[in-house]
Formats: sequence, structure tokens, C-alpha cells
Amino acid sequence: MYRLTHAVQHYAWGSPTAIPTLLGMEVTGEPVAEAWFGAHPSAPSHCADSEGVEGKSLPEVIAEGGAAVLGEDVVARFGAALPYLLKVIAAGSPLSLQVHPQLGAARAGFDDEETRGIPRDAPHRNYRDRNHKPELVYAVTTFEALCGFRAPRRAAELLAGLDAPLAERLRAILAAQPTAAGIEEAFTCLLRPETRPGPEEVAEVAAACEARLAAGSPSPRADRIVLRLQRAYPGDPGVVTSLLLNPVNLQPGDAMFVPAGGVHAYLAGTGIEIMASSDNVLRAGLTPKHVDVDELLRNVDYVAAPPIRIAPERFHGATRVYYAPVDDFELSVTRVDGRRWHPLPGRGPRILLCLDGRVSLRNEAGDRLDLERGQAGFVPAGDGGLTLSGTGTAIQADVP
Repeated sequence: MYRLTHAVQHYAWGSPTAIPTLLGMEVTGEPVAEAWFGAHPSAPSHCADSEGVEGKSLPEVIAEGGAAVLGEDVVARFGAALPYLLKVIAAGSPLSLQVHPQLGAARAGFDDEETRGIPRDAPHRNYRDRNHKPELVYAVTTFEALCGFRAPRRAAELLAGLDAPLAERLRAILAAQPTAAGIEEAFTCLLRPETRPGPEEVAEVAAACEARLAAGSPSPRADRIVLRLQRAYPGDPGVVTSLLLNPVNLQPGDAMFVPAGGVHAYLAGTGIEIMASSDNVLRAGLTPKHVDVDELLRNVDYVAAPPIRIAPERFHGATRVYYAPVDDFELSVTRVDGRRWHPLPGRGPRILLCLDGRVSLRNEAGDRLDLERGQAGFVPAGDGGLTLSGTGTAIQADVP
């Protein structure tokens, strides 16, 4: 077992306090958007000694250990790489309107950008690796998001009550085609350069939402989201796309799965994310970062569906396991209170993060690793089954 460091991402939408407080870091006033635990080459973790002194990177440990670290089954399915990436995410302001690619699109897009000589760390690069990026978010605090498309008729109802020409155009599209094709046309109309509304048209929709809210809106949450996004990104057409999307509020302990191709935007809150090991993000708005509307539109799933909430299954009482409908990862949360040793699920390469309190890990050989709040460990497949003791909460990432 190895003590594991994390890599911090200081994106502008991050909270200056949430992750530092959760992980026991110094609060500097700089936004801290994400803390990464994994082996992705963009920001790999490092293994550290008992004093916290960094040693080899996790990719180096995996390369040297091979199947002893990953397990024969993981190597057979995913090659010599850790298939997941664990993150802590803290949205102090809304994130971009985005989609993650399917596996085939990621491979084709990565190879194309490699052929064109676009540096992998270039700001305008879309594909930084050849992997898809389905993900699951587990709420640590109340977590607000937009995820997937509303039913077309419901989106048309929301737009019908707004006194703004852009809202009426979108409503007419959906009324004529209350199908996935109608959603695609409305969404595309908002984003493509040739039909993209100007800032004044977006402002008119926001003003109409504000007026409806003051008059006693039948959809106050949708109207408030429009106003929040207009304040954060004034005039961005992504403000209006929110009326086409499902709003989601996760309470602490809730989890949601976002498939590749699912359009989404996280609005506020702190959570734990687990995903396929990828940094591929296609953006269409609500961001100062690189936007590639055409590439995003090629990767969107337009079928309306409610957000995919994942109900946990109990494992030996103390553990809740969140099984995502993919082969790359699963997430479990274990709460212990006392000296009893509780078995943990999973036997492959695992990352464990102590979310609060103080816990002790023990492998089949009897080796122990003590973790306090904010500390993490990496457990090779060769260490076998784990048990956990102490008083606190541990997050575990592993491979099904």
C-alpha cells in the first residue's frame, strides 16, 4: 500500500475554500476547482512516504509493477493503465455546458489532433487522450446541476410562458417536433454560429424569466437557473439552453451517473467524481475556455431522459456501493465507528480517500496504512482484500 498525493486544478469556477477545508489544505484565496487522485498523464498523483515526501508517480509505479499492481483481469480488459480517475470537485460558480465523447469518437479525435500536430496541452485541443469519459458524481454537500434533455413537450411549456422572441422561436420548433429531432434543432439553433442568438436576445429571455418569477412562476427553479447563468455568463446562449435541460439537486450521499454523450453543466456544490481515466471535455458555452460547438454537437445524445440517479447497495452494513453501468469504475463509501474491522468490496487496484475522521486500512498480509481527513492511499491488486477500522468516512475507487 502507498500513501498517495493529489494534483490540484485552479480553474476559475472553483471555490477558494471548499476543497482546502475538506482536504486540510491551506486556504490561499485562489480558486481550487478539483483535486485529482489517479494516473492520468495530465496531472498524475505521486506515491509518498509516511512523512508525505513524494516519490515515484503513480504511472511509474504501475509501469514497473504491471499485473502485480493492476491485476491480470484489469490488464486484460484495459491494458497497462489504471482505468479510472478519482476527483474532488468544488463548483463555486457554474461550469461549462459540456459533453464527454464516446470511445470511438475519442480515439478518432485524438488521432486526428495528433496527426495535425496540436500539442496535447494546447488550450484549443479537444482530445487529450484516446478514452471515453462517463462519470459518476457523489454529493458531499448539496450539489446542483443540469443533466440531459427535458421531455420536448415540457421544454415547450417552459418557453411558452416567456415574452421574448427567442423563446417563441424555440417553442415553435418543439411544438412542431416534440421529439429528439426537435430537441436537436432547438439546441443546435442556440449554438451554431449561423443561428446563434445575440447577447441582447439572451438578455430578453432572462428578463422574461425574471418577470415571470416576480409574478409567481410555475417553474421557479428553471427561471432562477436562467438568472444565475445570465449573471455568471451574460449574453451566452448557454443561458437559454438551460431551459431545455433537466435541473438536478443532489443531497449529501446522493449520486448521479453522466454517460458519454450526455450534455450537462454543474452549477454549485462539492462532490466526489469518479470517471474513466480521461480529460476529454467538449464545450459549447458558459466558459472562458476553448469552445468547439461543431465537435460537441457531433457527440451529443439528444434523446430526452431523466437524470440517472444511482441507488447504493449495502455491503456488510458499513459500506454503500454505487455501481455505475460501465466497466471502468465503481465507487463505495464506508463509514466506520469504533475498533471493529469492516471488509471492503473490490480486489483490484484501489484508491482510498479519507473524507473525515481517521481510519486504518489493513491488507491480507497484515500491512496497515493510517489515513486522516484529506489523506489518500493506493492499494495494488496484489495486496488482496482490505479491511477498514477507525472512526470516519472513506471513499474507495475500484474496478468492477
